[in-house]
Amino acid sequence: MSERTCRLVTLGCKVNQYETQLVKETLLSNGFREAAKNEAADLCVVNTCTVTGEADSKGRQLIRQLAKKNPGTRTIVMGCYATRDPEVLRGLPGVFEIVRDKRELPDVFDRLGIVDIPEGISHFDGRRRAYVKVQDGCILNCTYCIIPQVRPGLQSRTPESIEAEVRRLLDNGYREIVLTGIHVGHYGVDTTRGKSGLPPFRLWHLFEKLDRIPGNWRMRLSSIEAVEVNDEFINAAANCEHLCPQFHPSLQSGSEAVLRRMRRRYSMAKFLGKLEQMRERLDHPAFTTDVIVGFPGETDAEFEETLEACRQARFMKIHVFPFSARKGTPAADFPDQVNPEVRKERCRILSELERDLAEDYYQTLVGRDLEVMVEREVRDRPGWVSGTDRRYAPVELPGASHDIGTIVSARGEAAERQQVIAVRIGSESLVGST
Repeated sequence: MSERTCRLVTLGCKVNQYETQLVKETLLSNGFREAAKNEAADLCVVNTCTVTGEADSKGRQLIRQLAKKNPGTRTIVMGCYATRDPEVLRGLPGVFEIVRDKRELPDVFDRLGIVDIPEGISHFDGRRRAYVKVQDGCILNCTYCIIPQVRPGLQSRTPESIEAEVRRLLDNGYREIVLTGIHVGHYGVDTTRGKSGLPPFRLWHLFEKLDRIPGNWRMRLSSIEAVEVNDEFINAAANCEHLCPQFHPSLQSGSEAVLRRMRRRYSMAKFLGKLEQMRERLDHPAFTTDVIVGFPGETDAEFEETLEACRQARFMKIHVFPFSARKGTPAADFPDQVNPEVRKERCRILSELERDLAEDYYQTLVGRDLEVMVEREVRDRPGWVSGTDRRYAPVELPGASHDIGTIVSARGEAAERQQVIAVRIGSESLVGST
C-alpha cells in the first residue's frame, strides 16, 4: 500500500495552531506524510476560525483552493466555523467530514484507519516557541464575541498531562513554552466548581508546578484577564524563575461607557490598579493588550478615553482591531454603528500611539541585561540576528545562524522605534540547541 499524503492549513488563534499540530502528529504517526509543495495531497485538513465574517470567508476560499489544487482530495474541516455553520461548509468541494466537536475526532480518525492517537504534541513545526493548550472554552458573555457559542463550557487539561507535554517539548529542543487556551485565566475552574472537598488548582498553581522543571528555558502566558490577577497570582508570578515578566491583559476599551456596552467585567481604575500591583512585585514587567476601535456608539470623547487609558497603562504593544459586527452577537444589532472611515482613522491614531509607547518601553531596556531567544538572521545585515527577550521586546544583536533556537545573554544598548539594539555578554549561548 502506497504512503498516503496530507496537507494541513490553519486559520486563527494559538489554540487552533496547537490543535492542528496534534492532528498532524496523529496523521504522521499513522502512515501519512506531508505532501510536498507541488504534490497533490490525498487528505487535506482545514482548521477554521469564525471570530469575524472575514475569517469565515477566508475559510471557504481556502477549502475551494485546496480542492482545485489537490484533485480528488478529501477534506476534513474542523475548528470554530465548522462548529457554527457546518451545513455551509458541507456543500463545498472536496469536503467529506465536518468536525463540529473535537471530541468527534477519534471517530473521524477511526474511519481513516487511524487508532493510535497521541495524548499531546512533541513538536511545533515551523516555530521556535511551542504553544501548549491548557484549557478550552469560555463562559463569558461579551457582546461582541461569538467564541462562547462555538467553544462553550470549560474544559481544563490535567496538570500531569500538561507537564508531560512540556517536558517532551523541552527534550526536543524548544526553549520557550507558551501556555494558551480560549480563556487561560479560567484554567482549573471547571475541576473544582461544585465539587466539595477538592482543593483548587488554578493557573498560578500550574505555572508553579511547571516552574519546577529544571533547565534554562522559559514559559509565557498567552493572555490573562486583569480581574483574574489576584494576590496569589502575583505572588506565584514573582517567585517563578521560568515565567516571563510579560502579560497580556485585554483592555478592549478605555471608556467606562463602552466597557459596559461590551459587558466587560472591570472598571478602568481596577484595570490600571492591577497593572500597578504587578509592577510593584515583578521585575520590570511588560504589558501588551487588545483594543477594539469603533465599537457601536463610540464617540470621539470615548475614543480619547481609550487613548488616555493606553498612555496610563504604558503598554509595550497594542493589537488594534476595528470593530467587526459578528452576526449572532448582541453588538451586531446595536444602534449607532460607527462609520468605517471613522474606524479606520481611529485605528491609525491608536497604532501611532502604540508605536510611541513601544519605543518608550524599549528605552527602559537600554542598559538592562536581556535574555534573547534568537529566531532568525537579520536580512540585509550580515552578522546580526533578531529575536525576543523575556519581556517579548524585539531585539537585534550580533550573531550567526548557529544561534537560532538558542537563548543568548545580551545588554540593551539603544532603543529604536521598532526594536532594541543589544550587545552580547560573553561568547556563549545561555542555552544550546538540542
